[in-house]
Amino acid sequence: MNKVYLDYNASTPLAPEVVDAMYPLLRDFYGNPSALHWAGQPVKEKLMAARKQVADLLSCSTEEVIFTSGGSEANNLALKGYYFKQLQKGKHIITSKIEHPAIVEPLKFLERLGAEITMVNVDPYGMVSPEDIENAIRENTILISIMHSNNEVGTLQPIEEIGEIARRHRIAFHTDASQSVGKVPLDVNHLNVDMLTIAGHKLYAPKGIGALYIRSGIEVEPLIHGAGHEFGLRAGTENTLLATGLGKACELAQEHVRGRKLADLTNYFWFQLKEAFGTEVVLNGHEEKRLPNTLNVSFINRVGQDILSSIPQLAASTGSACHSGKVELSPVLREMTVPEHIGMGAVRFSLGRYTTKEELDQVVSWLKETV
Repeated sequence: MNKVYLDYNASTPLAPEVVDAMYPLLRDFYGNPSALHWAGQPVKEKLMAARKQVADLLSCSTEEVIFTSGGSEANNLALKGYYFKQLQKGKHIITSKIEHPAIVEPLKFLERLGAEITMVNVDPYGMVSPEDIENAIRENTILISIMHSNNEVGTLQPIEEIGEIARRHRIAFHTDASQSVGKVPLDVNHLNVDMLTIAGHKLYAPKGIGALYIRSGIEVEPLIHGAGHEFGLRAGTENTLLATGLGKACELAQEHVRGRKLADLTNYFWFQLKEAFGTEVVLNGHEEKRLPNTLNVSFINRVGQDILSSIPQLAASTGSACHSGKVELSPVLREMTVPEHIGMGAVRFSLGRYTTKEELDQVVSWLKETV
């Protein structure tokens, strides 16, 4: 076994079914979906079908799904778009201290324009307290944005409870579900969210495609102005090729999201690591309330990057792939108050649809030789 990929939280391979769904659009469907003639209408039908597949996964209407270039754009549209539209109502936004940079950086930008940002703490498991969220609400609070699950440790946030608080106070609620989609059920009505972000490349779809769910009645200002594409919220001829890939990936996700395979494999892997390293390995994040595929562990008094560098045939991460490369304690682990001698040894293993038990046994063997 030459290589093992355990970095599915960073990016997933394309599902073969997704490739098959996209292939005809590389050759036969070349018209503009806005055109009314014979070349445009079949492309529009493909786009509409893809939108319905995304909407079915989220249990929303097709008019509430906006295709974007990925999770980052969807987050920017949710945060900036809503802020610009609600300037007359207030300027206060609530988020957490462990959000992805695709949330943190847009909020820093808005702060330069006058926005007031409150970042609530998390507990040692990386979980936000709904009580802290409610205590942070002011008269001029217009938006709450809390990630559905943390990309590094996998902890699932109490989104439903936060959503109930937001509704009670008549505040819009956004969640970045980029890391959760396809791994756990996401019903926007059950979650009590007004906006939700999807990133295609976390879902066995291509890079460069994502979606933002916007509940009917929630108004946002477009970031890209031009013609009236995407219900007037994102100008530019739609990328039907990639949208078709995302749609198929969402359809496949409905078949996998309730299965136990990923959770069972992850639990098996954690058991093997504990058997091999005993008290020298600890879990970061919540033991139960976390993504079924994510295992962030620390090898005590070690450096995670050194471990991975010693096993070049293993693809894993010491933190979020979007800000890796620096040998320092992860900001997420720091906010969780993980001690330095533990946090520096953190490695994030994220399993996926194509992970096998044999691969996990091989990784444990490699780790035994290295650690």
